[in-house]
Amino acid sequence: MYTSLAMPALPYSELIAVAVVLFYLLAIGSAIEAVMTVRTAQGAIAWVISLLTLPYLSVPLYLVFGRNRFNGYFEQRAEVEAQTEALSEDTLAAVRQHILPASDELPIYNSLRRLARLPATGGNRVELLINGHATFRSIMAGMEGAQRYILFQFYIIRDDSLGARIGDILARKATAGVRVYLLYDEIGSPRFNRTPLYRRLQRAGVRLAAFNTTQGRRNRFQLNFRNHRKIVVVDGACAWIGGHNVGDEYLGLSQRGHWRDTHLRLEGPGVMGAELAFATDWRWATQHGIDLKWRFRGDVPGSSAVLIFPSDPASDFEEAGLMYHEVIASARRRIWIASPYFVPDRSIVSALQLAALRGVDVRVLIPDRPDKLVVGMANWAFTRELLPAGIRIYRYRDGFLHQKVFLMDDRLAGVGTANFDNRSFRLNFEITALVHDPGFCAEVEAMLVTDFADSRLVEAAELAGKPFWFPFAMGAARLLAPVL
Repeated sequence: MYTSLAMPALPYSELIAVAVVLFYLLAIGSAIEAVMTVRTAQGAIAWVISLLTLPYLSVPLYLVFGRNRFNGYFEQRAEVEAQTEALSEDTLAAVRQHILPASDELPIYNSLRRLARLPATGGNRVELLINGHATFRSIMAGMEGAQRYILFQFYIIRDDSLGARIGDILARKATAGVRVYLLYDEIGSPRFNRTPLYRRLQRAGVRLAAFNTTQGRRNRFQLNFRNHRKIVVVDGACAWIGGHNVGDEYLGLSQRGHWRDTHLRLEGPGVMGAELAFATDWRWATQHGIDLKWRFRGDVPGSSAVLIFPSDPASDFEEAGLMYHEVIASARRRIWIASPYFVPDRSIVSALQLAALRGVDVRVLIPDRPDKLVVGMANWAFTRELLPAGIRIYRYRDGFLHQKVFLMDDRLAGVGTANFDNRSFRLNFEITALVHDPGFCAEVEAMLVTDFADSRLVEAAELAGKPFWFPFAMGAARLLAPVL
């Protein structure tokens, strides 16, 4: 006679009790991890309290939003950088004569080059591209002239009229034998791989990949990290970096109307930095390197000094935040900052206040109509802190401001993808071109002066005249600043 040896099923109430115990153990373990790994004391305290008091809500949130260091990428970084070492060595050998040594003339580069893990180079030509039509006209003309390869990376790629025009060029070039690599972010472009444009590019031979921060068993919940970089490189000769994504709205063709954004075109040895940033991202996304050899001929197209500054959440330092902090601390005459999202941390607020108190002309340009309500309220909270120091806050009214630009004195200008917020400082993969050139800085100055003219200057009386609930809303939004 057959007798079953199966264990009796646990009663439903006991299953619930076991699940509750496991959940609290997970909450305790997460709280311990938060104490050891969260970079700010305030953030660690907030997570510990919420995890131990509201574990059912806080544990899932912590798994997604609690980490500000991308350990999965960090653990593979040595392998990723080893895969690009050959490219790096070939490139460095070709441009070595144009690498700028440490000097008192460019002291800011001395610290920032160590954070960037890239050299600053001279002999570059930099062109300022204001708004979408100028930017994409330049990018498409550059891609039309590609002979060997195109590296194309954007946070957002839409299958709309602009995407179709760019897709026509990429598909045609791939069919003609040019190697085309296209990289997009899985969070920024979640359905791009289901679009007709994606399938068309795939059929044409374009190599496509999503920057997938959730790949691997340990990274399954790491949805809080984004690759926010926008990079185009053609044949190692020209690169484009800036704030635009690929979509009709970046040409002003949306309900928001005019879209105010900025890119730059770079030609010369500085292209190396953009190329290496792309190569490293591609290696993570695909687990395969790209076989590119940049045959730099040694001639230089201009006289601009450029440091390409990639930043990411897999580093020992908060690179983008430290870069902004160094720029603010180094300013002697002015620091002008334009960003769609202005949610800085305490140290950056203090640096801005100190700069203004020592007589620096500090100006911050933000949208008058932010695209996110909580961010907009946080903007007002930080405005309230900065106005007493004499910092001027301008709110852009002629459409939506999306550019990420700064100008320090007459010596240094930055154009890139990093917003002035904690997400860009700590959580995103970003890239910024730091340009030392008086002529280029004069162009950026003229551009920002025009933007200030299209803005309104915030006065302290405006805050005083807000309704009674406004201070509470500002304070509540400020509490969320670390995760905005």
